[in-house]
Amino acid sequence: MTTPIVKIHNLETGEELERPMNTKEFVQWEADIAASIAREQAKTEQAAAKQALLNRLGLTEEEARLLFS
Repeated sequence: MTTPIVKIHNLETGEELERPMNTKEFVQWEADIAASIAREQAKTEQAAAKQALLNRLGLTEEEARLLFS
C-alpha cells in the first residue's frame, strides 16, 4: 500500500511541495482516523440509548427538554 501524499504550500514564496507521508505521520494519520470513527460510533450509540430511554418513558425529545429546562 502506498502512503498518502502530504502537500505543503509555502504562502510566502508560493512554492508547493508534495511528498509521501513518513512513518510517524502515517501512524498518526491512522490513529486520527481510528479516533474519529470511535467518536462517531460513540455519538451514534449515545443517540440510540437516549431515544430508547425516551421511548420507554413515552416522551418526545421536546417533552423531555421541557421537563429539564
